[in-house]
Parts: sequence; structure tokens; C-alpha cells
Amino acid sequence: MNKKKKKKTHVPFRLNILFFLVFVLFSALILRLGVVQIVYGDDYRREIERTEEVTVNNSVPRGKMYDRNLKLMVDNQPLDAITYTRKQGTKQTEMVETAEKLAKLIEKETDKVTERDKKDFWILKNPKLAEKKITDKERKKVEEGEMEESDLYKLQIDRITEEETKLSEKDLEVLAIYREFASGYALTPQIVKNKKVTKEEFAKVSENLDSLPGVDISTDWDRFYTYNKTLKSVLGKVSSSEEGLPSESLDYYLARDYSRNDRVGKSYIEAQYEDILQGQKAKVRNVTDKSGNVVDSEVISEGSRGKDLILTVDMDLQLATEEIIEKQLIAKKKMGNTKFLDRAFVVMMDPDTGEVLTMAGKKYEKDPKTGKSTIEDFALGNITTSYTMGSAVKGATVLTGYQQGAIQPGTYFYDTKLRIKGTPPKGSYSDFGNINDLTALKVSSNVYMFRTAINIAGAHYVPNEPLNISSGAFSTMRNSFAQFGLGVRTGIDLPNEMSGFKGSEVSPGKLLDLAIGQYDTYTPMQLVQYVSAIANGGNRMKPHMVKEIRDPVDNNEELGPVAEDVSPTVLNRLDMKEEWIERVQSGFEKVAMEQGGTAYTYFGKKSYTVAAKTGTAEAFYDGPNRMNYSEPQETMNITLVGYAPAKNPEVAFAVVVPWAYQGHTGHSMSKEIGEEIMDTYFELKKERAKKENTETSTDLKVENGKDVQKDQAEVRKSQENE
Repeated sequence: MNKKKKKKTHVPFRLNILFFLVFVLFSALILRLGVVQIVYGDDYRREIERTEEVTVNNSVPRGKMYDRNLKLMVDNQPLDAITYTRKQGTKQTEMVETAEKLAKLIEKETDKVTERDKKDFWILKNPKLAEKKITDKERKKVEEGEMEESDLYKLQIDRITEEETKLSEKDLEVLAIYREFASGYALTPQIVKNKKVTKEEFAKVSENLDSLPGVDISTDWDRFYTYNKTLKSVLGKVSSSEEGLPSESLDYYLARDYSRNDRVGKSYIEAQYEDILQGQKAKVRNVTDKSGNVVDSEVISEGSRGKDLILTVDMDLQLATEEIIEKQLIAKKKMGNTKFLDRAFVVMMDPDTGEVLTMAGKKYEKDPKTGKSTIEDFALGNITTSYTMGSAVKGATVLTGYQQGAIQPGTYFYDTKLRIKGTPPKGSYSDFGNINDLTALKVSSNVYMFRTAINIAGAHYVPNEPLNISSGAFSTMRNSFAQFGLGVRTGIDLPNEMSGFKGSEVSPGKLLDLAIGQYDTYTPMQLVQYVSAIANGGNRMKPHMVKEIRDPVDNNEELGPVAEDVSPTVLNRLDMKEEWIERVQSGFEKVAMEQGGTAYTYFGKKSYTVAAKTGTAEAFYDGPNRMNYSEPQETMNITLVGYAPAKNPEVAFAVVVPWAYQGHTGHSMSKEIGEEIMDTYFELKKERAKKENTETSTDLKVENGKDVQKDQAEVRKSQENE
């Protein structure tokens, strides 16, 4: 039998090739997986688990300010706030979407939205239309390096029409909110709204936080001024959360670890003591994944609010002084020859330490809308405005005369009008006859000062003949005046202090005017520094507004320990003999305490003693109504400087009333203010001493009572033991 042959199965050659290729590919895949897992496995695992550490600084409340008697002047007022914290990598479109949701829950002011903001927002909302603003030719220039990418953006901005940037009120609110979102740092809370946040808004946002990524509710603060506008201009301003760092000082603050949205002192004490008031920021280390999500946080330091400032100002005295000035301005403004009277200043200072007790200034300001004038704070005018001060500076003239050998203590001159060829007669308000230096100060003789200045200049006066003086006499007198602080900055711990103005003409008549305070201009603060140098026996003290710096404590109702005492600073010692200074002190005392003295009517019969010098200076009105007059308007400045008690003085003062009156009939506003502020000073001192004695007596009674109770308890215990 023939066996059947088995049928052979043949796999086509092409199929074998296919199997082979599949085998090779699988082998390559397995090999690649092996490389990935074995060679690069750790690297890829680290990439998946990659995190980033970001340290964030959180701002803290500023330090407070107190007066010398520890009365709170400036505090931090808590505010409800709505914040936004941007994650790393958050897209602009995501922020806009969140801003749209938030705009439905809160009202946001739009006054800070600029035209540029609107154009940027339009580009963000209309990317395709924005692309059409650029031509292919312009894009090609960028590719070829002829233009920068930023140039294209500028072209887009320039080509957006006014019509395209017209936004509805709601869209404007969205833009205002988005603007706040975009201005913050990643992972740093940015204030969106912290003023006028209503309870309803706060509740609505709180309920919808899950649908508002990055938005949160928090507590912020704002500066609160206990005494309203009193000294507010001197205390200074703090930038708002929206303003952040001032653009002109941006690099300065960024180099000191500030954030762009930090709040800083913008002016005067707030700015001068920024490093003290700012405090130590809280530092938080955030750990984020590669998507920018925070996976862990660690507080590196809790931070602490700023240190507190104890100012030298006595607020009781300050308030009383301001009330006195205001009352005088209102009363004298009703007089017929006070067309230009609109301001007055008072500075009171401890002559031994330079501590400024009051720095008061008031002036009329007209509301441009209503046309009504109101009296406003102008304390800053004590260092930012200057005036001719008149005879108040004659103490410096006499001492300069002693120093230069032009006169000696006891030198006599005959007081009658000087008649210099080519110059109108120059004299005192009365001819006083033969007088010495003490009487010259007492009655405020101009002629005595003229003759002293002529001798300083090395000139010889002959009636009706020209007077030839050396131009160097101006420098001699001004350099001497500068020893007292006249015509130079006082060094007070406030910015923007002015030094005054020096006349440029060097004629003989102007030298005589300089000698009686009717040529160069000085500030009220310079005037009080000058009289303090005479009061304390020759030390020019640096005025200062801060007395102590105190560390903050957790209990908001308590003051911390003293971190630093601000010590008195002697800027220079007068290059004068002690007996010369004592001589001028005697002359000043005669002005106020001896009959015939120009201030005797106001101080001669007080329970306290005063040494003083009055002043009246011819001046030209240079105030806000100047534009209404084609010709310069002649007027009078009136001043008063002094100290009390006359022996061992504890307070020096300067009163300045610019443009007080016109014509020859003057008034005594400066002396009336001086009398009232001195009365107030000593009344306050008396009341405080009485109160202190009462409290001490009460404390002793309490202590004695405790001792009696203790004795009685011991007796009872002894009896029980028996």
C-alpha cells in the first residue's frame, strides 16, 4: 500500500520577516525600558518628585507713636481684608477668570485704573484681534533681528483705539481686581481690598472661597491718629497696600529685602524712622511641586511688629498751643489792617536737651470748590518756611559785636537817626539818647545794632557822608549767626528742612538791615535753636522729635522696655566768653521783667520769670494771594523769642506771625501768644505736680493700710496660738 505523504505547512518568507521585525522591536523596547529603569530611573523619579523651596516674607504691623507722657498718638487699626495669593505658573487667563467671579461678590474702586491698564487688559481678552495689529513684515523684522519682541507689543499698545478700550463699569471692576492680582509676588498674599470691606462682602467671599482659587479673607491694618489732624503732617504718611513701595525709592527698598507691595513711611517721622517702625517680617518657607502647588509650609521666624517711638512732644501743651494760635488768628483777622495775616507758628523746646515740646503752626486755607477758608494744621511750616524775623535776632548781633571787638559789655552809643548819604534816615522807633548794650536790648534799639555792625565792618560813620564798608562784613556776621543756628539747617530729625534765604546785595544799608533781622530769612525752628543757645549758656543743641525707642511686646496695652534713649546732641559751642552770654541773658531778662522792656506788659507781673526778645520786621507779602496784586505789598512780620524761668531755664520758645499787619499801626499778637503759651506751660506743670503728689500720698496710704492689716493679722495669729 502506498502511504499517503504528510502535507507540509509552509510559512511564507515575508511572514517570517515580519515576526523577526516584531522580535527586534520588542527586544529594543525591553532594552529601552531597562535603560530607563536601571540607568535613568533615579533621575526620572527625582523629576516626578521634584519640589521647590520658596521663602516668603509677610509684613507685620508698624510700631506705634506716643507723646512724652506716654499718651498714644499713632496706632494700627485692624481692617477686614480680601487677599489674593498667586501660585507659581498661574496663567493670566486664570487670574482674569477668578477676578470676574470675585467682581460679582465685592465692589472695587476703579479710580486707579490707567489707560495703559485698559490696553493691556484688551490685549489679554482679545489675543486674536491683538495679533492682527501686527503686520507680517513687522514679524519678519523680529525674526531677522531688526526689531525686539517688546517693540511689537508697543506697536500693539499704540494701535489700540479709544473705542476698543471703552469698558463697562463691571468690566472696569474686573480690571481693577485683576490689576491687584497681577501686582503681587508668587506665593505672597496681595491685598485686593482692605478699606470699606462690608460685612456682607466679607461673608460672601468667605462662603465662596472654594470657587475662588488664590483668594482668601484676612486682617490688615491702617494707621489711626488719636488726635486727628494734630501734628499729622509732621508724623507723616504711610503708603497704602495698593501703592506699595514708592517708585522713586524702589531700588533702595528692594536692596533691603522689601517686597514691592510692602507699605512704607512716605514722609517725615514715618519716613525718617522707617527702619525702626517697619519691624521684622515673618518668614515662611513654602515647598511647591512642579505644578506650583504648595505641598508643605514651615515658619522660619514669626516676625515682630515695629518698635515704638516715644516722641518729645507734650500733647497737652501742643493742643493748648494750637487752640491759642487759632483763637488769635480768628480775633486778629477781624482787624482792619490784617489783609495778609493767614498763619502763625510756635515752637517750644527744652534748651538743655533739644527736645521739641511743641511744634505748632496754623494757617488759613481756601477750598477751591466752595471758596471758604478754614484754619488747617501747618506745623511743618516751622521747618519748611522762612521769614525776616526782626529784632528777635539782636542777641546774636550783640554777641557777634563782642566777639569781633566791635563793642564791649557796657559800650555806649547815642541813639539817634543815622543819616547816610544816598540812603533814607535809619533809626529806632524812638530816639533813646545815650544807651549801653543792656538798654539797647531792653528797648530794642536799632541804632545800637547799626553802630555795632558798622564797627564790625571796620567803617566810620560820619553824618550825611557815604558809608564805606567791607563786603566781608556780611560773611563775618553770617558765620557768627550760623553758630546760633540762624541761616543754617538745625539738624532736626525730620526731612526737607530748609535753611532760609540770604540776600545777595552787599550795600551798607543791607548790612545794617542784617544786624536787625530785616534782610536774611530764618525758620521758626532756627529761631528757637538760637534762643536756646543763649538760654543754656552757649550750646547749640540739635532739636529732635524722638525721645526713646521701645521694643514691642505681645500685650497690645503695654509698653515694652526701652531699646534706645535718644541722647542730647551739642552741634557746636558758641565761640563766646561766658560773661558775654550772661550779659545778653541779663538784657533779655530786662526785656520781659523790667519796666520799659518791650515785653514787660505781658510778663512783668507773672509768678514766673521770663527772658525774652521781641521783633518786628518790614517785609513783603509772599503768600497765596500774591497773584492778586501787581505790586509787592508791604507788611510786617512780628516775632517773640524767650525762655523761662529766666534763671535755670527749662523751656525756650519762638513765636512767629508773618504778614501780621500793614501800615504803621501794629498789634501785639506774638506777645499775646507768648504770654498765653507760657501761662499754659506753668499751669500744666503745677497741675501735674499736684496730681503726682496726690497719687504719691494715696500710694503711701495704701502701703500703710497694708502694713496695719499685716500687723493686725499677726496679732490675731499670736492670740490664737496663746
